[in-house]
Amino acid sequence: MKIIKKILVANRGEIAIRIMRTCRELGIDTVAIYSDADRTSLHVRYAHEAYYVGKSPSTESYLNIDKIIKIARSSQSDAVHPGYGFLSENSSFARRCTEEGIIFIGPSPEVIEQMGDKIEARKAMTEAGIPVVPGTEGSINTEEEALEAIEKIGLPVMIKASAGGGGKGMRLVHTKDQILPGIRAARSEALSAFNDDAIYIEKYIGSPHHIEFQVLADEHGNAVHLFERECSIQRRHQKMIEETPSPLMTEELRETMGQHAVEAAKAVKYTGAGTIEFLVDDDLNFYFLEMNTRLQVEHPITERVTGIDLVKEQILVAMGQKLSFKQEDLSQRGHSIECRVYAEDSDNNFMPSPGKIHKISQPLGLGVRTDGYVYEGYEIPIYYDPMISKLIVWGKTREEAIRRMQRALYEYKITGVKTSLKFLERIMRSKDFFEGNYNTHFIEKNAEELMGTTNNDTTIEDMVIISTYIDFVEKLSRFYDSKEFAPAQNRWKKIPYLNHF
Repeated sequence: MKIIKKILVANRGEIAIRIMRTCRELGIDTVAIYSDADRTSLHVRYAHEAYYVGKSPSTESYLNIDKIIKIARSSQSDAVHPGYGFLSENSSFARRCTEEGIIFIGPSPEVIEQMGDKIEARKAMTEAGIPVVPGTEGSINTEEEALEAIEKIGLPVMIKASAGGGGKGMRLVHTKDQILPGIRAARSEALSAFNDDAIYIEKYIGSPHHIEFQVLADEHGNAVHLFERECSIQRRHQKMIEETPSPLMTEELRETMGQHAVEAAKAVKYTGAGTIEFLVDDDLNFYFLEMNTRLQVEHPITERVTGIDLVKEQILVAMGQKLSFKQEDLSQRGHSIECRVYAEDSDNNFMPSPGKIHKISQPLGLGVRTDGYVYEGYEIPIYYDPMISKLIVWGKTREEAIRRMQRALYEYKITGVKTSLKFLERIMRSKDFFEGNYNTHFIEKNAEELMGTTNNDTTIEDMVIISTYIDFVEKLSRFYDSKEFAPAQNRWKKIPYLNHF
């Protein structure tokens, strides 16, 4: 048994607070880290201790491994919990923690590396007998190899970054004239986002459901699944709404997929909480998509229907304890739905909407949970993901859960920034969603019904320009604060626009 008395939470916002809540229940002290942009964030106030980690850009703060390790040591933290995003799936960070004698609450660095490389993950799953989407066995190094592979697989195909995630480095190719531009674009985006331009190619599954299975495994060879989550409602490959149980699932399919998820975890000697993600086609054929070696944003709905605190289990496993339950002890009770509330203009192609929150009123009542971190007067920074909170509801039946979410979204009021609340409410009132008749193309299919009347002519090209602009602002901010720029600071501070950033 390893003793954990203090945990550094290497994250920010709602997930940092969510982890700290479980720590308080376990009697474990917590250490927060914060950037310039997060000096007044709630996770800083909630923790027992808080330390400044760096400037606002994540590369200088929440991704600064050396600084985080230094804080962990100086604060005498026994362990680090990475949450999700940032360094949660960074094998170098996990390895540094281990080398420094700090417990990393997650799987081993070797497993993170293996499952973080999509090509290696496909190989591991194939060897374990898990169905995978037909595609290339390794990375594609030349355009000639890509053309040859696509000829064998057959169009349409998905070109994917091996180190990818969040929809980055991914291109859908329907026709031959799209192949070379798609390859070049995927490589370029992958190199920029992950510093790795390796790609692979998979057969495109036309109208899939995105279904993931939550797994838990300890250091003693025990592993279980905590059933499925339906994650098909997405925009630009980013999830917006999740629910469990999935309206698509049959008992037979659930048992088969769950068994495969456990076999996948055991095959790579996984420890802790993780997620095996699948694509399921119209004929209920399922294929391994990827494994997330961390806690998921949507984990609360699994907690709600199983009664298991996943963060608590992560910590206990990291301490060396055996799982306190077996597969036959687990069951699904009722139905749970999560909506991700973003600071974005859903009626204008989901453009980000950072700024100051003037008023906020969060929903309450039976079966409603809000995991958030913002408050009145808080200014949502431009540097990080624009998610404001996660709204989770539970009901005895799917219909009751939907009705409860409709009510909760109606009660949820935020002014000062544009949010996705109205968009989420329209989804909850959609006939297709209510009937469970949806897949990953739901938003495209129902765009006219879901979008508002404001201007939504912003194109994907516009979004690329916006993304590039935000990146430029980050770089400008770093330069503006640099020592080299110090002599001119007083003059430049007179320009309100630049001073805003």
